[in-house]
Amino acid sequence: MSADAPALAVSDLELVYRVRGVDRRVLRGVTFEIERGRSYGLVGESGCGKSTAALGIVRFLPRNGRISGGAISVAGRDVLALGSRELREYHARTVSMVYQNPGSALNPSLKVGTQIAEAFTVLGASRDEASDRSREALVRVQIADPGSVLGRYPHQLSGGMQQRVVIAMALAKDPALLILDEPTTGLDATVEAEVLDLVTQLQAELDTAVLFISHNLGVISKMCGRVGVLYAGRLVEEGPVDEVLRDPRHPYTVGLLRCIPRGGVRKDHGRLDTIPGFLPSLGADIAGCVYADRCALADERCRVDEPPLETVGARHASRCWHHDRARDLPRAEAADLELPKVDRVSTPLAELHGLTKVFQQRGQDVPALVDVSAAIWPGETLGLVGESGSGKTTLARTLLGIVAPTAGTAHLDGRELPVRYQKRSREELRALQIVFQNPDSALNRRHSVRRILLRSLRKLAGVGGADAEARMQDLAGRVRLTERTLTQKPVQLSGGLKQRVAIARAFAGEPKLVVCDEPTSALDVSVQAAILNLLVELQAEKRVAYLFISHDLGVVRYISDRIAVLYLGRLQELGPADVVFDGPHHPYTEALLSAVPTIDGGGRDRIKLEGDVPSAASPPSGCVFHTRCPRKVGAICEEQEPPLVEVEPEHHMRCHIPIEELRRLQAIA
Repeated sequence: MSADAPALAVSDLELVYRVRGVDRRVLRGVTFEIERGRSYGLVGESGCGKSTAALGIVRFLPRNGRISGGAISVAGRDVLALGSRELREYHARTVSMVYQNPGSALNPSLKVGTQIAEAFTVLGASRDEASDRSREALVRVQIADPGSVLGRYPHQLSGGMQQRVVIAMALAKDPALLILDEPTTGLDATVEAEVLDLVTQLQAELDTAVLFISHNLGVISKMCGRVGVLYAGRLVEEGPVDEVLRDPRHPYTVGLLRCIPRGGVRKDHGRLDTIPGFLPSLGADIAGCVYADRCALADERCRVDEPPLETVGARHASRCWHHDRARDLPRAEAADLELPKVDRVSTPLAELHGLTKVFQQRGQDVPALVDVSAAIWPGETLGLVGESGSGKTTLARTLLGIVAPTAGTAHLDGRELPVRYQKRSREELRALQIVFQNPDSALNRRHSVRRILLRSLRKLAGVGGADAEARMQDLAGRVRLTERTLTQKPVQLSGGLKQRVAIARAFAGEPKLVVCDEPTSALDVSVQAAILNLLVELQAEKRVAYLFISHDLGVVRYISDRIAVLYLGRLQELGPADVVFDGPHHPYTEALLSAVPTIDGGGRDRIKLEGDVPSAASPPSGCVFHTRCPRKVGAICEEQEPPLVEVEPEHHMRCHIPIEELRRLQAIA
């Protein structure tokens, strides 16, 4: 192992999958390197080859995958020349990988302590030594009660805790290279910030190189020194992260950046930019530039001759014949939208009155919602934010009748709704629909898209035959599903297309209110922009209201008219989106907003909340946020729960600190 060699050097990497007897090129001459102790980001749409590159580096390819050319070197060691015994040692001591979903990376039938100890016994530690080092590993990743966590099963830990455990296992061997594949996608803003800070700290301590794969360009901006942009298996732009994100020189990079809601942009400012068309099919034979079919700057030369990776700045390169014009990429023209005007003087579409839900766990009361009251008007989007465990999904399920409240009521058009959906009329069921985070688990894999939509029309709208077919075609057209898509099953569709099917199904009964529960969190930025545009278009056309749940606060700000902030089942803040985001905020909202990484950098310093969210079974006395609040004023916070009061027109807050004092404190922060 050479001390002078880079931690990772990938040179002209070619990788193929054999599909039906034919080799399909997935990676095309990919070259980059990471110095010891540095971080490198790899970005691009789903299917562009990011995870495939990572699997090639660790040599975890499926049976039909093979590296057909190029070289991979980790800490000066030729990875492609390793035999089976050397490869086992390479996996055990040199390289580690952390995957997107920590729940699937941990064995659900084994306690956490057993799984971490195994990482040390593989390295030759005795049972007692492995047990001691497991405890030390959890302390290293800032788990405050390691003894308790070692004795738990994975399902008994939060997503953030699971990810810390996986990182502890990955770092057990002090690897030369750590690969993080979308490690924070499913985490809320504060937990994401904690995990990123942890990676930064451990990287500095261990001098480990990090390959960071993500579709979140804000995370890449915060974590990485350099970034590579992949498209159809080809590296199309590469350079210092600040320079690439500030001055992109490839049309694809420009397109990705334009897809992201930035600078406080909102739906009434217009549609988000999207990248037209789709990625080429796996292993497609492309003569010229891999991006030519989707590029507004492409000419005949682009379709015939592939451009080289040309230097365009200090250690900055772009694979584009027109890199000097990339920033002037024409924007797609779109018809103006007339968004519905929200009339909050009339009767609300949906109302929640004192909604409370208490679950029973092992004979103990666990309050998930406590006296929540709110309203949603026709054509309005209410954004619902808060950390995992704050009660967001419980509130949505209670409104939909999936969960019966312990106390309080939900109303639709001024009429009280039965607490269970089984007791609701067809009209009430069709009026309230939901779009889930994961369309894979929400769509029947055995049915075609046509059958899924026709069934929804029959069940919700009560139509069949030719009328149902006509309505289905109209519905498919509204969400831009092709005739070919209608004949396919969900397993044959991309994530974005599956989510369009889920949205079409939700709109089959002409709903009045649609609950959107993390509908874009698993999508890359280009597909996310298309889905957000679709939701806004449908709202403009149908005057439908949304309850929009997400941990991506940029997305929430773009689509929401008002924001509700939950913490431990209590409503902490409620008000117009611009007011809530621009401040003064509740101290909890302030901490959430400070945790969000941005592409542009700068902004407010992160406010670190001490400790994990308290248990709902034993919430703190007084203000439930006082145990973590950086602006706690004294005993009153510990002894008295503040009421939810209107601190300025339409802006409600639950805090002992007067709004003028919050305004002063946050102005100087």
